[in-house]
Amino acid sequence: MKFRYLVLIVLFTINSAFSQQYKLSPDAEVSVLTIGPGSSLNDAFGHNAFRIKDNSLGIDAVYGYGQYDFDAPNFYLKFTQGKLEYLMSKHSFADIYYYYTKYNRTIDEQILNFTAEEKQKLFSFLETNYKPENRRYIYDFFFDNCATRIRDVTAKATTRQIDYNLPEDFKHKTFRSLIHNHVGLNTWGSFGIDIALGSVIDVEATTAEHMFLPKYINTFFADATLNGTNKLVKASSNIFEKKETQSSYFDFLLSPLFIIGLIGIGILIITYKDYKNNKRTKWIDSVIFGITGVIGIVLLLLWFATDHSATAYNFNLLWAFPLNIIIVVQLLKPKIKNWLKRYVKLLIIMLALLTFHWISGIQVFAIGLIPLLIALLLRFVYLCKHLSKL
Repeated sequence: MKFRYLVLIVLFTINSAFSQQYKLSPDAEVSVLTIGPGSSLNDAFGHNAFRIKDNSLGIDAVYGYGQYDFDAPNFYLKFTQGKLEYLMSKHSFADIYYYYTKYNRTIDEQILNFTAEEKQKLFSFLETNYKPENRRYIYDFFFDNCATRIRDVTAKATTRQIDYNLPEDFKHKTFRSLIHNHVGLNTWGSFGIDIALGSVIDVEATTAEHMFLPKYINTFFADATLNGTNKLVKASSNIFEKKETQSSYFDFLLSPLFIIGLIGIGILIITYKDYKNNKRTKWIDSVIFGITGVIGIVLLLLWFATDHSATAYNFNLLWAFPLNIIIVVQLLKPKIKNWLKRYVKLLIIMLALLTFHWISGIQVFAIGLIPLLIALLLRFVYLCKHLSKL
């Protein structure tokens, strides 16, 4: 029993010794790494991390704030609700370099112009933050992610004021435009984002808010000053440059605009045949109202039943109207009620309102929706005329 206690005391002592912060040598360097975008939506926006390098102590570690905790209870439910915890990570630089070069992602480094005291303060903060009880945080895509944490922790490491001086050709953009710059306009990633996120991301981002994207951490740090005199970054280098790959001509054939365009054409063909034959194809109306109703319910839940700040005030509800789901049964009945005719007119009015919101800039919608919206409008117009004859 005494031996067990002795072992515990020794282990505690060793643990305490390792938990003490190393005192960095005068030659230590602290830097910010900017990782370029990857090929999937998950890594399309890039990544930022701190690098602490001290050859005298044999330290070359990378600290980041973008690690998933797949073992967290109810992972997918929390992800949907906007309550997912992310983890701070710590890896050797060698492992980081191997991983990102393997997946052909650019690595840029900016060495911070910090004093020895500031370097130590940053290193101590990161080591403390990495402890199991401290390393979790509630992720927010726009306001608390792997990039914004780099910005905020850098500010905590120094008592000097950091001034971000904008490049001469810089123009502020909306959050949605910043997203489009990374995922494109006609991709399934942007299509899903443009449907799920509301008008709150169609406002112009401030300088600080631009730094939710790793690219702008690199851009703004490059010209930033400390107390208006010293440069925040004393040296920059490109550690690895992505090897460009050619896009396939088949990419457009798999894009939202092409696929949704085919669906829109299908709806228009059926509508034209119905017009020529003076009839109504019930199954296509049931599919249209059923799918748009389900999408509308999902959008309402994202708005009111989650903590996602970016899903509020989503005017996609003007075409994906939740009440459409209960109309499906009415459309299948042999006799149509008069109120249903007025309801279809309401849907036409809402599509007109959607167009106004788009033109005025209140909310930008997915360009892949254009053929569908045109098809819906013409289908609803035909329904109004056809139902008025019944």
